[in-house]
Amino acid sequence: MNFEGLDPSLGEYAAPLHPALDAALELPGSLLPGVELDPDAVAMDAMAVPDPVHLMEGMYSELHTAVSDVGVPVAASHFDLHEEMLWVGNHGGHATSFFGPTLERYSSFQVNSSDDIRQIQSLENGVLFLTKTSLKCMSRGGLIIFDYLMDEAEDMHSLLLTDSSTLLVAGLQNHVVEIDLNTVQETQKYTVEVPGITVMRQSNRFFFCGHTSGKVSLRDLRTFVAEHEFDAYSGSLSDFDVHGNLLVTCGFSSRMNGLACDRFLKVYDLRMMRATTPLQVHIDPFFLRFIPTYTSRLAIISQTGQCQFCEPTGLANPADIFHVNTVGPLIMTFDVSASKQALAFGDSEGCVHLWADSPDVTFNAYSRETDFALPCMVDTLPHLDWNQDLVPLSLIPVPLTSDALLSDWPAANSAPAPRRAPPVDPEILRTMKKVGFIGYAPNPRTKLRNQIPYRLKETDNEFDSFSQVPESPIGREEEPHLYMVAKKYRKVTIKYSKLGLEDFDFKHYNKTLFAGLEPHIPNAYCNCMIQVLYFLEPVRCLVQNHLCQKEFCLGCELGLLFHMLDLSRGDPCQGSNFLRAFRTIPEASALGLILADSDEATGKVNLGRLIQSWNRFILTQLHQETQEQEGPQAYRGAGGSGFGTSGDSVIGQLFSCEMENCSMCRCGKETVRVSSTLLFTLSYPESTEKPAKDYEFAQILKRSICLEQNTQAWCENCEKYQPTVQTRNIRCLPDVLVINCEVNSSKEADFWKTQAEFAFQRALMKRGGFDITKGKEISLGDWKELGNPDTGHLYPSVEELKNVWIPYAIKMRLSKSKELDVCNWSESEELMATVVHILDSRTGGSLVGHIKVGETYHQRKEGVTHQQWYLFNDFLIEPVDKCEAVQFDMSWKVPAILYYARRNLNAKYNLVIKNPIEANVLLAEASLARKQRKCHATFIPLMLSEMPQAGDLVGLDAEFVTLNEEEAELRSDGTKSTIKPSQMSVARITCVRGQGPNEGVPFIDDYISTQEQVVDYLTQYSGIKPGDLDAKISSKHLTTLKSTYLKLRFLIDVGVKFVGHGLQKDFRVINLMVPKDQVIDTVYLFHIPRKRMISLRFLAWYFLDLKIQGETHDSIEDARTALQLYRKYLELSPPGAEPEEFRKVLKGLYEKGRKMDWRVPEPDSQSSPKHGAVFPPVLAL
Repeated sequence: MNFEGLDPSLGEYAAPLHPALDAALELPGSLLPGVELDPDAVAMDAMAVPDPVHLMEGMYSELHTAVSDVGVPVAASHFDLHEEMLWVGNHGGHATSFFGPTLERYSSFQVNSSDDIRQIQSLENGVLFLTKTSLKCMSRGGLIIFDYLMDEAEDMHSLLLTDSSTLLVAGLQNHVVEIDLNTVQETQKYTVEVPGITVMRQSNRFFFCGHTSGKVSLRDLRTFVAEHEFDAYSGSLSDFDVHGNLLVTCGFSSRMNGLACDRFLKVYDLRMMRATTPLQVHIDPFFLRFIPTYTSRLAIISQTGQCQFCEPTGLANPADIFHVNTVGPLIMTFDVSASKQALAFGDSEGCVHLWADSPDVTFNAYSRETDFALPCMVDTLPHLDWNQDLVPLSLIPVPLTSDALLSDWPAANSAPAPRRAPPVDPEILRTMKKVGFIGYAPNPRTKLRNQIPYRLKETDNEFDSFSQVPESPIGREEEPHLYMVAKKYRKVTIKYSKLGLEDFDFKHYNKTLFAGLEPHIPNAYCNCMIQVLYFLEPVRCLVQNHLCQKEFCLGCELGLLFHMLDLSRGDPCQGSNFLRAFRTIPEASALGLILADSDEATGKVNLGRLIQSWNRFILTQLHQETQEQEGPQAYRGAGGSGFGTSGDSVIGQLFSCEMENCSMCRCGKETVRVSSTLLFTLSYPESTEKPAKDYEFAQILKRSICLEQNTQAWCENCEKYQPTVQTRNIRCLPDVLVINCEVNSSKEADFWKTQAEFAFQRALMKRGGFDITKGKEISLGDWKELGNPDTGHLYPSVEELKNVWIPYAIKMRLSKSKELDVCNWSESEELMATVVHILDSRTGGSLVGHIKVGETYHQRKEGVTHQQWYLFNDFLIEPVDKCEAVQFDMSWKVPAILYYARRNLNAKYNLVIKNPIEANVLLAEASLARKQRKCHATFIPLMLSEMPQAGDLVGLDAEFVTLNEEEAELRSDGTKSTIKPSQMSVARITCVRGQGPNEGVPFIDDYISTQEQVVDYLTQYSGIKPGDLDAKISSKHLTTLKSTYLKLRFLIDVGVKFVGHGLQKDFRVINLMVPKDQVIDTVYLFHIPRKRMISLRFLAWYFLDLKIQGETHDSIEDARTALQLYRKYLELSPPGAEPEEFRKVLKGLYEKGRKMDWRVPEPDSQSSPKHGAVFPPVLAL
């Protein structure tokens, strides 16, 4: 909207601002005939502005006016914090953005169809719009990023961005909602004592909340607890702002049974937390903002358009009042740019006014470049000279057509025909001399050097091209290798700091609620296969129902690990106990599945071949371990699993195929035997076929299952080895078809690459609607089968068809003659998972999995029912498109394992999980140590009448030993960087009773037997001595880790609350996942945020007057002390008490710690935190 040339009496400036700023404001008398001006009492709100205008330095004047929506009041305005833009939202729910000081319209779109926009907040990647019941994030062009709906009963009015990913939203209700912008989920809901928060601000000390009741509350940045409160106005609060140590408010007071605008601004000093002298202004204040440039100026705005600038500690001068030339009667919104150079006003007629202190104003100090839409231009086609030999014919555009093109001709039926060579220059022929059949001639210099008519053909990367050393010593040729592997497929590593894992952000790699697996444990290469087995619902239920007495049972350990994956809400888990048991299996070591640390680090192992062997091993092992047997194999107290019959297992029902193997000797003797297999290995045709033959995946699969081969075998009839024809036929079909791809050399890789090219050509032919090889049109139904119905597109894109050979589904059936029939593009067996070997010479390669996660898993984790493909790369989990699971670029992404599952698989199996861990695990058990009987017991097991209930307290402490030392490097700047942390193993676990007459008496004090080599017993810190963990010479109560683990699992399942000091590390090493509401950690109870953690020894000395952990640590003593500290905490901070009192206690604790350098005085020292403290005695054994 352009206001140039309007009558000056309307308040518009008819000319742009002059760059020179004078020190006086001149008003020619011709503009105001008959008016006598008094320089000391000029009513600025009724005065017309002359042309030109000269303002004092640092003052603001109107620069431009634009219209958002005519007649629709402006409800919110906001200067973009990242780009030179001004955002405006109106009462009709429409948003408009203007670019630069000229207010050029950039974008305009509808945010809400019914509610008004109440606040706008810009982010780096979008803009937040708050309405009455919704929070919507949209791109600057108007595309929706997310839409978060509030409760219908809520009435939101304000939002506050506390950091880049956390948002507070408040309104007329009695709570404030905290939203995580990364997950778009509510993370906290803080209850407020006084409802009705309409304005929120933040400083480095407090959150400031302005209430409709006229109060301003100051709240803690961490807990949102109100620490101070100012009662500013008796009526209502309209606005406030904070700068430095000053808080200034404006609002309404109750007068004559009504509300009147209070012309006194209340000023509060945040250092003394009290009000100072109020500031009287000459207008009715409705908005106010600090504009700190050279001084802490305050801009005060009235709804009638008057604007006054003053110092918050000085007197308001009527000469500093200006008037916003509004088209409508009221100012509805006001904002200040981040650079403090521009002001924006929105009025009730839909206009926005931009005021600035200079014509060349910028909204931000450092704004990024704004992306503009490309102008609509018609490109003129270049002129082509047909006589030029080197003009490419591809420059001539080809019209779109639905007919088959000549370029669709199959490559196998074509031969390259290079362009005929140009004639030799006559000058060369004239000066040429021949020697035999070779001619020599001087260069006529008629062409430039190094010119060639065609680009040289680039050699394809071989299958093992990553092992080649780059020619450039600087490494310029190395980057393409890293670039070839997509970022999400690269090997992920954990960056350790001095805090360990506490400050590592796992959520950056996994924004889902599914749990990843940590990769730093030895032999964690199988993480992707563990995830595949977990997302097979019958397998997950089977192993969680399984429990036996065998110490190292992979089925039991896998069930315990799956239980943790079920409980996790996006946090990664460890497979340390499962891998510990895996390393003890002799068969795994014999098959070469146990890797040394050096083999994993250097990447010398063929991971693709290794994971296929592991796949065969784990299925066989689970099949043997989960066969239901009677007698001593059933764990004491464990109920039946309800799976299978005697001698059978669900693994066999799921994966097993009965095979008929027939051997035919040339003498006519035929031998038939029946066997079973749990998986199949692909068998490829000989690579001598020229030209390469086109195979469908179903053909290769059928010949791999029904294998026929010639070999030497012993013939009973001939009584010697004879050439024998061996054939294999399938007699029943599995519910889950497992396929090892066996791509272990460049021959198999070339076969996959060739077949993918053939499949790509077939797909392109069908896409064009004409099959050249068959000479017939393709029906639309056939093409739909080829497409992806989940995406909603009729045709897949060209990129989705590249490097794809395997189908999304296959159909397998046995005919009446027991002959197997396999075909593509059907729906009886659907692709469920693919395991891929990633080739990367930098990291040694890795293994990842694509898994189709079913509805039941989404229902448990997210409460929704849908299916989605995910990429599982250790602790990186990311949703992917369906096509990525079947695309294999053989130069870096090689298929290893395929899983096809029958549709409606879950309907055939019992999927009810009955917890097999019962109370019997807590009863007394024999020790593994032979000498233990000669020593007194250190604990009293629980009686049946003492069995814990939900909410009971249990004191817990654990001690550890080191199996592998930490690997670290010293950088050039002297700092230490941890490459691989030390591997810890639990050595002793103690649980003590937390209530009752025997409070403090241990009921578990187990030393954990280990067969692995211990590098350091850490005796000074753990109290564990060499020999304590050896069953032959130990005098302790020695047991297995599995036995003690089941005791802790039972306590967790019952719902007890564990009390201890530093329990987070204890549970991590034990490999337990405990709900947060069942953990009471004294290290956090007696801790002030952003200060050091305090040791148990110092806390016991300060609060309990106890000297513990003298020469070594004792877990019984530590667990008892933690319980007493918790009792002391309840005494110091009872429910309903003021938190300020306990905060004073903590401040005294930290002051004492600093004086003592956090060291407990020696026993002969007289220093004591207090005297005469009496605590209940601890029952001794």
